[in-house]
Amino acid sequence: MVNASLTDLTLASYNIRAGLGVDLRRDPIRSLKTIHGLDADIVTLQEADFRLGTRPTALPRDTIGTYTDLAPIPVAENDHSLGWHGVAILARPNLAHTDIHRIPLPGLEPRGAIVVDFNVGFRLVAVHLGLLRRDRRAQMAHIRAIINELDNRPTVMMGDFNEWSTRRGFEPLAGYTVLTAGKTFPSRLPLGHLDRLVHCDMCTVTPLPIPTVTGAHASDHLPIKARLNLSGGS
Repeated sequence: MVNASLTDLTLASYNIRAGLGVDLRRDPIRSLKTIHGLDADIVTLQEADFRLGTRPTALPRDTIGTYTDLAPIPVAENDHSLGWHGVAILARPNLAHTDIHRIPLPGLEPRGAIVVDFNVGFRLVAVHLGLLRRDRRAQMAHIRAIINELDNRPTVMMGDFNEWSTRRGFEPLAGYTVLTAGKTFPSRLPLGHLDRLVHCDMCTVTPLPIPTVTGAHASDHLPIKARLNLSGGS
């Protein structure tokens, strides 16, 4: 188990596809076991809720604590969802949030980002960006504008950026460091670095190897992991 400190944390991000594995079986317990196996202090999830109706959670709340050492950050706006626009955050119980901002994002599809300030002195931005590059650029520019209005602190963005290119598409985040832990999509034969980490110069983020998944993959994405150090910028 990871012991969270004030300066050293393990982060992870995972698009769980609402619990639908590559075998086309929807199995939330399998998803939770995969999340637990990441051994992370904070995990951002994408597609944590179903898309229709009241957007009920794909991971029943009463099972999260049973199968993981994590608890949901209260980012949902109703009692049915785990996340907001399907974006959810799980964290160790000793990592409390001090502020939450929900950011509606521009674009053709309804999308949103979540900004959470943690009691250990850093800001996490959890994202699931659109399928069109022009929308993603507008979404990143909007997120950056919102962050610029907040107090200055170490900031990490992570999630499914839906960007296939390793050379373009992140221009609105100039000045930030964009990292990839490796190819994550599709999980059976990964070709694209869709899941990324982005950080400011007030902290150091080191990508960790893509976790090995045994058996049928719990999602069409692989999870990513990284080590966050808050003792000094890069």
